Amino acid sequence: MRRSLLLLTAATTALVLTALLVPLTLLTRSHAADRATAEATARAQWVAHALGPVLATTDERETAEQTVESVNGEGLPSTSLILGDGRVIGPRITGHGSAVTDPVRLARTGRAFTYEPGSGGRLVLVPVQGAKDGTAVVQVTLSERQLHAGTLASWLVLAGIGVGLVLLGLLLADRLGARLVGATRRLARTADRLAAGDLTARAEPEGPPELRLIAGELNRLAARIDELLTAERENAADLAHRLRTPVAALRLDAETLRDPDEAHRIAADVSALERSVDDVIRKARRPLREAPRADLAAVARERTAFWAPLAEDQNRTVHTDTPDAGVPVPVPVPADELAAALDALIGNVLDHTPHGTAFSLTVRRTPDGRAELTVADEGPGFPDPGAAPDRGTSGAGSTGLGLDIARRTAEEAGGTFTTGPTAPGSGARVTLAFPLPLTPPPRAHPAGTPSGPPAPTC
Repeated sequence: MRRSLLLLTAATTALVLTALLVPLTLLTRSHAADRATAEATARAQWVAHALGPVLATTDERETAEQTVESVNGEGLPSTSLILGDGRVIGPRITGHGSAVTDPVRLARTGRAFTYEPGSGGRLVLVPVQGAKDGTAVVQVTLSERQLHAGTLASWLVLAGIGVGLVLLGLLLADRLGARLVGATRRLARTADRLAAGDLTARAEPEGPPELRLIAGELNRLAARIDELLTAERENAADLAHRLRTPVAALRLDAETLRDPDEAHRIAADVSALERSVDDVIRKARRPLREAPRADLAAVARERTAFWAPLAEDQNRTVHTDTPDAGVPVPVPVPADELAAALDALIGNVLDHTPHGTAFSLTVRRTPDGRAELTVADEGPGFPDPGAAPDRGTSGAGSTGLGLDIARRTAEEAGGTFTTGPTAPGSGARVTLAFPLPLTPPPRAHPAGTPSGPPAPTC
């Protein structure tokens, strides 16, 4: 927008100055010619007045020559005296065979005038009244250069004024454009902060009325989103809190069971359910502007170790390829959500591939600066190799929620979710790619990682 504004200002200013300066240049040329003609006329009249009494009595050629010579000089118009008998005192008149031309004959009738010959320049003719041998004529010849002397300097001054006005217009347009662009960019940064989850971001109304109006509406939208999210999170927290009563009743019922093993198993399931409820409450209470961080490699190793006993019972080979413990792979995802996504992917492999099917889990940094998690198996693969099962329509007794959990975890963090075959015609591969945050998270065991058996996710 700033460049467009500068181009528009330059074009408009140039057009206005062209319409103004072209007539001024023609006017200065005409004014210079009029000034030179007036000076030449005054010179010719002075010479005619000075020589009139002399030529009226005698032929004082020497006096006439001295007078004519006094008004001639380098850079001055050429001044000549044409006597009645055709003799010329002063510089010879070029371009004519005879000094007595039609303009000279006209001047001898007593008329003073200017004349522009075809060769350029201008002639000023003034008669000398009273000469005894006929009317003498004073002729002042102006060359083209003398006629328009000073025109170039005037044109340069006008050109300088025009360039100065254009530069001034561009400076003002640049300041205006910087103000508009700056206000627009600050408005865009506020929108980016809101999109990143910082609902405290507010735009400062500045700039033209339209941008101030947009800033005000953006602030109203941010406040409304904050209110709706707060209400939604409170509702989720309240709902989870209300679940504690039936969970407590379920724990009491489990404690009354006669079979100790059965009571212990159900109590463990109830404890896992209680932890899940607590996680929901903590997540609902957590401010959105907090930047979650988790070590993808550490979570992958921990969840692989958790599922290893079940994989061993099913006679599966598990291959894990992650960076060393001293090389964290931070991703902008809470550890509990990352663990839930991994549990969903590993659980799908265990539930939907035959026993004995090997699978692998890989964590790596990509050359484009992203963190990548890949879970691949050697089973039959997806029915449609080009797409993962949709939520609620995966078939085979599955709801499709497992892959949808992984998909949302990656996409909400600004990453990608892709699926495909492990090998041509067989196997399934799911890849989650996450952007790397600017600063790594603290090197600690993933907080909130569930330690009990997770709920079935398929």
